[in-house]
Amino acid sequence: MKWLAESLVLLLLGTLLGFKWVKNTNASPHTKRWDGWTTERKLAAREKTRELWYHGFTNYMNYAFPMDELAPLSCTGTGPDWDHPENYAANDVSGNFSLTLIDVLDTLVVLDDRPGFERAVRDVIEWVSFDVNTRPQVFETTIRVLGGLLSGHIFANQSGQPFFLPWYRGELLAMAHDLGKRLLPAFSTPTGLPYARINLRHGVMKGEGIETCTAGAGSLLLEFATLSRLTGDDIFEKVANKAFFAIWNRRTDIGLVGNTINIRTGAWTKPEVTGIGAGIDSFYEYALKWYIMRSGDIEFLDVWDDSYAAIMRWSRAPDGFWFRPVHITTGDTAYFTVDSLSAFWPGLQVLAGDIQNAIKLHMIYYNLWRKHSGLPEVYDTNFKQATSHQYPLRPEFIESTWYLYRATGDPFYLDVGERVLFDLTTRAKVPCGLAGIKDLRTNSRDDRMESFALSETLKYLFLLFDENNALHRDDSNYVFTTEGHILTLGSNHLKPPSPSRRKMRKIENHQCPAYHPLKNGSGLSMGIRSRGDVDYARELLSQAASDVDRAAWSPSGWCERPHVNLFAYEFILSAGGKNVPEDLSPSRLKLDLVDDGFIVHNVTGIRIHIVQRIDGKGYDVRKLGHYDVRTGHVVYVNDSTIFSPDSDPFERNEVIRAPELPLRFFAERTDPLSEAQTGLPDLLNMMDVLTNGYTAMFGPELAMPVVGDERPVRMNDPLGTPVYRDDNNAYGCLPYMQPVEDGVVLVDRGECTFLEKLLMAKAAGAAGVLVISNEDVALNPTADPKELEDAGDLGDVGLLVLAPQVGRLVHDMLDSTEERGGQVVLQLDPEQLSLPSDSAEISGEQEKQRPREKAHKILYLNGHPLLNTRLLI
Repeated sequence: MKWLAESLVLLLLGTLLGFKWVKNTNASPHTKRWDGWTTERKLAAREKTRELWYHGFTNYMNYAFPMDELAPLSCTGTGPDWDHPENYAANDVSGNFSLTLIDVLDTLVVLDDRPGFERAVRDVIEWVSFDVNTRPQVFETTIRVLGGLLSGHIFANQSGQPFFLPWYRGELLAMAHDLGKRLLPAFSTPTGLPYARINLRHGVMKGEGIETCTAGAGSLLLEFATLSRLTGDDIFEKVANKAFFAIWNRRTDIGLVGNTINIRTGAWTKPEVTGIGAGIDSFYEYALKWYIMRSGDIEFLDVWDDSYAAIMRWSRAPDGFWFRPVHITTGDTAYFTVDSLSAFWPGLQVLAGDIQNAIKLHMIYYNLWRKHSGLPEVYDTNFKQATSHQYPLRPEFIESTWYLYRATGDPFYLDVGERVLFDLTTRAKVPCGLAGIKDLRTNSRDDRMESFALSETLKYLFLLFDENNALHRDDSNYVFTTEGHILTLGSNHLKPPSPSRRKMRKIENHQCPAYHPLKNGSGLSMGIRSRGDVDYARELLSQAASDVDRAAWSPSGWCERPHVNLFAYEFILSAGGKNVPEDLSPSRLKLDLVDDGFIVHNVTGIRIHIVQRIDGKGYDVRKLGHYDVRTGHVVYVNDSTIFSPDSDPFERNEVIRAPELPLRFFAERTDPLSEAQTGLPDLLNMMDVLTNGYTAMFGPELAMPVVGDERPVRMNDPLGTPVYRDDNNAYGCLPYMQPVEDGVVLVDRGECTFLEKLLMAKAAGAAGVLVISNEDVALNPTADPKELEDAGDLGDVGLLVLAPQVGRLVHDMLDSTEERGGQVVLQLDPEQLSLPSDSAEISGEQEKQRPREKAHKILYLNGHPLLNTRLLI
């Protein structure tokens, strides 16, 4: 039985450390898995993907090279449309520079094809020149060509890895430098925003358009800055950085940037909408990824945090499942449409750590794919109809699928990839390559194989099935660009933050929680298909459940009704909760700076902006008056009026509520001879867990200090209160068959109200009730005055809400004590952290130093715990 002891210890450690999730990828090739995805099946899917990729690439080399793209229906090569300069669909990407070959250089690395990579590098060096009289788009040339050259150079030039080419002398980097210099004239504008198009031989042409999109102007930094770091020529990083912030600094009052902008005036152009799709998508992507590359520019993390909060607050639909285009000044819905480019967003959410929201959004695109056997360019969610039926083999959906599989390990995403592989093979594969789909309804095809089909779509699909790919073992700072190119910077090219910046940003908590799979009532992990919200995603698209979906249902399952809290809130603070005018310019005596953040001496009239944390543990203050509060900053509250006679509940003999209380669960042995009799280790001594619980807004105040000879409420016995459960009354909504005198009963949320659960516990003589929530958010139950009047005297029976993982832990502790003897005990606030302490006076030079708190106490605002605050009063 030693395994039982080790398992429980690991469970307790996992709970205390945040349930770090580890996936075993070393299963035997012949091991059968319950999901059907054996090692052989993954390898077979990987090899089918490889075969499909080479079918496209070989035909490009045979029929199209050295031209830009393959025309797979006519088996010829294509380049710029010289006769029709206004044909932007072709001319924006084709520059007469062997586009497809450059774009796939690092795909050959992913496929582990060293001879193919070497041949491709030689062909690029021998055949490609940028001294061409063509006028491609700056953005497309940057992400496809410049990014491809840089990624190819990094692998060819880096010794100690399989793709190092001993004969290589930096030719690809020299070509990238030449291309970069030809793109530079596009940035010669009053705002620093680049022209959308440029002639590679002659520069900006007379009469060139003066509008560009946010993605086109603001998504150049990864490639341009990498070029600067590798060549030592800093002009590229400077112009791309200036263009990025020329976009960001023009955001509206609600934190949104528009889709298109005038490069001369910097004014947003009609219709002034934003979202996560075409024209804006990669702006957000590059903010986060440039920071991940350890650029040293913490400001890009700030941009990502602020922009993500704005998108989640305004663009996310009320059900939390899809994102709509909205007006940038009001946040009002502009259109009820989804475009295919926005399917990249779940992958970016995974990279940022917001896995749960990524799962929801990905389910929308998955059902769209199921409905059309491809992803239509535009879909109207209001009328549930595609309005643009093309699918040019875009990669965004499969990119997000790969990210989610790497984060969750759930075989559902392998099923998704297998469906994509089947549809691409049966719909897009033609004798001379891969053809884009002109109309998903009829499967009529385009005579075009865009380069991203090989550089991204099939690259991500291959990685999905290739568990042992070297990239999956690479823990460096590499990122995929928006064109799927692999860029990284060595330590000699990094720019760490300056000492002064480090001093202001001592702590950088990136809030990347581990994935916690759904668990059933027995504690077994359940897959994505068993979630309670997958049915809602299907309903949004009028999709019927498949046989595989039905197989994941269970008699005790449920369909979850979407409930989404606003991601961000704004309040004007006041000590007594009164309406007060905003103080538009708070003085240093009211709001001041300290070394690691801010200190508030008077809260009245200060506008505060709070944002939900990605890890789901609460909220952070992001704006305080006109100051931005950044990751690592702390907001110290030193306003004694919070506990003044006008606002102090103790002075008015009112009950105060601590919305969250520290809890201790431990086990007491009832039979001291148990270990001697069984020979088992004393597991109960290991069961001592500190956590938090959320208090109800009715019933007694559990943290009320005891005065004189008063007795505390029974649930707050200093020695602890025993915890019980009734397996025949799991929800606590029925009368208890056995009395629970002076104990606390553990029940699940649902089937009746919190108040009814408390009344049933009271009738059984209980001291309190612990309700296990079904969602990992702060929850303080309330009841309206009529309900409380009908309930009558609640006595001193208290109610606390536990997070799901805490509830599972308490159940495990109860299981162990029932098996071995003993009693689980609850102790409230063992260190009395919730009680108000004496005020701390801070003045003079002390204001510039980090204040020392007597206890780690935070500010609650309308029930929201603000985790980056500290109360000094």
